[in-house]
Amino acid sequence: MLPAFVPAIPHPKPSIDVVVIGASAGGVQALGQLLPSLPANFSPALIVVLHQPADSSSLLAEVFGARCALPVGLAEDKQPLQGGTILFAPPGYHTLIESDATIALSLEAPEHFSRPSINALFESAAWTLKERVLGVLLTGANTDGAAGLARIQRAGGTAWVQDPDSAISQAMPRSALEQGVPLEVLTLDQMSRRLAGLTTAASGSDRGGRPRF
Repeated sequence: MLPAFVPAIPHPKPSIDVVVIGASAGGVQALGQLLPSLPANFSPALIVVLHQPADSSSLLAEVFGARCALPVGLAEDKQPLQGGTILFAPPGYHTLIESDATIALSLEAPEHFSRPSINALFESAAWTLKERVLGVLLTGANTDGAAGLARIQRAGGTAWVQDPDSAISQAMPRSALEQGVPLEVLTLDQMSRRLAGLTTAASGSDRGGRPRF
């Protein structure tokens, strides 16, 4: 007599405490759709690397701060991660996540001719946060971020890549797909809707709904 079948009990995926986003050519337009769609009760901390000239003065915090419901700023060295905030990597510095849930700014050599590098942020997030991180790779004209997004996926995190057919520059999303790991391929509209669901109402991280780092 065959034993009775007992269905496996699904294990809920751990909450996403940090979202890391990388973009290059066409990134301002893509981020202009994603970031203003986030509600005021968005729960995770969010860190963005957008390729910029190392010697430029970034106005991203001011530009997006005027359009977003969340506080927006430039990442600073030793800054603690805080849920419900958006931080942009400053020009000329790799922006990394340390094991104590703080930001580290680095002057290590550029990767893919870029500092800040998307790979540098993604790989540090995979190492420190594992299943608690969501990586999002958007439009761009080179391959930066592809290996880092694959590292997030292999570490147990969640990995999204912009549908190349919807990207202003397809090279970066296509290079991520060539890594051969399971990635969710989404349009910006789909990303916006799903990101908007990561709210304090859907989070049990603490009494206020923000993650504890």
